[in-house]
Amino acid sequence: MSNQELAKILNEMAAFLDMKEVEFKPRAYEHAAFSVQSLEEGVDEIYKKGGLKALEDIPGVGRGIAERIEEYIKTGRIKDYEKLKKQFPIDIEGLMAIDGVGPKLVKKLYQELKIKNLNELEKAAKAGKLSKIEGLGEKSEQKILRGIEFLRQSHGRFLLGHILPTVRKMLDNLRVLSYVKRAEPAGSIRRMQETVGDLDILVTSDKPSKVMEYFVNMPEAQDVLSSGPTKTSVRLEIGMDADLRVLPPESFGAALQYFTGDKYHNIAVREIAIKKGYKLNEYGLFKGKQLVAGRTEEEIYKKLDMAWMEPEIRTNSGEIEASLKGKLPKLIGYDDLRGDMQVQTDWTDGENSIKEMAEAAKSQGLEYIVITDHTKSLAMAGGSDEKKLERQIKEIDKIQKQISGIKILKGAEVNINKDGTLDINDETLKKLDVVGASVHSNFNMSEQDMTKRIIRAMENPNVDILFHPTGRLIQKREPYKVNIDEIIKTAKRTKTVLEVNAYPERLDLKDEYIRKAVSAGVKLAINSDAHSVAHFKFLEFGIAQARRGWAKKNDVINTRPWQEMLKLLK
Repeated sequence: MSNQELAKILNEMAAFLDMKEVEFKPRAYEHAAFSVQSLEEGVDEIYKKGGLKALEDIPGVGRGIAERIEEYIKTGRIKDYEKLKKQFPIDIEGLMAIDGVGPKLVKKLYQELKIKNLNELEKAAKAGKLSKIEGLGEKSEQKILRGIEFLRQSHGRFLLGHILPTVRKMLDNLRVLSYVKRAEPAGSIRRMQETVGDLDILVTSDKPSKVMEYFVNMPEAQDVLSSGPTKTSVRLEIGMDADLRVLPPESFGAALQYFTGDKYHNIAVREIAIKKGYKLNEYGLFKGKQLVAGRTEEEIYKKLDMAWMEPEIRTNSGEIEASLKGKLPKLIGYDDLRGDMQVQTDWTDGENSIKEMAEAAKSQGLEYIVITDHTKSLAMAGGSDEKKLERQIKEIDKIQKQISGIKILKGAEVNINKDGTLDINDETLKKLDVVGASVHSNFNMSEQDMTKRIIRAMENPNVDILFHPTGRLIQKREPYKVNIDEIIKTAKRTKTVLEVNAYPERLDLKDEYIRKAVSAGVKLAINSDAHSVAHFKFLEFGIAQARRGWAKKNDVINTRPWQEMLKLLK
């Protein structure tokens, strides 16, 4: 069974319970869905090893939800979920994929217009029916139509953070087979792109037919699309297509090179090969009919007088020229982070306590975290006012005495008001170790006004970091209009750090903006935006994003010990 499918059901149960106005339970199901989606091991395997108790050990999964997961594992269904679907026979996931459409609005649309799916919503909006519903109006109607168009543009691609656990599980299962010598992902997965269209797996084996037989029968495979002696394609349960190719060892490096870079990188490398009198394809580098390189990527690039390039930057955006000149950057490594500077707790909208978050971060190998709960104008998250922040400062001091091996720093995710002021006074902000500021409202301002708003916040001497600087939610919400060049210029002038938010739905900054910031000498912080103990593993995606933006270890402040990191702040 698929963790993704179970997470989808739990998320839908949360939405249905929200529609029924049940208290507390919707958030519990949401948290459980987050955790299940982030697991690297299948819930069915967890259950086999430890039964109901093991399910309860999954972060955010209490007894009641564990029993429903057990029911799903045993029977393939959850009766409570089926009852909710009968009450509301709608495509809740499809409708809520639109920015601004939540459970309450879905309920209203169903009750007043009998809208059950995205197509019906689009028809009603185009006919002007939504604007007649109390509380909506023409602006909301147009926003929904824009949201539908945005969603359709990104159709068929999957968030890296959502599908990577499934991909890694498949690769691990292939690698333990005695007749598989090597198995590697290629394409956008290996480049660690923020969204992925399909999966390419490359394998070396002396028994190709056995590999193919195993591949089509993997639990993740739903349908066989095509099958051959060296290439087989399947549709995975998560909805993505996957190709597996079996290659001879002498061609494995050539295939890895060919299927990793994007098409522009590959065209540029092939042109260099032609100029040097070679022919390059997925089978190797040839001089006439003679194979001269192909076992490894390194030997191919070496023959072309190029340095090997990290997969993340193979997009023909300057890496070819840098490789030829021997001037490739040494990118930040996946083990280089020492701290996480955006962590939410149960003091606001996080799932776990300060102590639990600190212990989880420590178990992930981190040396410090910054507690950055939301502030008062984010009422829906239970944001802290000045008095609550003062209480939290004292609580952190108390907890620090109970835990060793990790430093807990005091911070806040302060809301930037419409005019660029902050929702917490300067006197209180001065008492914090780290202040992050972010936009959570009034997204539809003009580029000029939004830029002025954010710049004013960055000019506050207490604001150390600009969190998720463009406000985007991948495949759900476009970034707000902002002049990123002016933001980077202001960051340099005011010594404000720009965040690379690692949350899979955000990955904000985009790689091209990271590269601009790095070129300008602006410092970055890679943060998980953790709302649960399960979320620290998201840091990997932020590091990947930074690598794709050519960031080096020295560009990122939380690669340093906490005492050194604090010296880099305002």
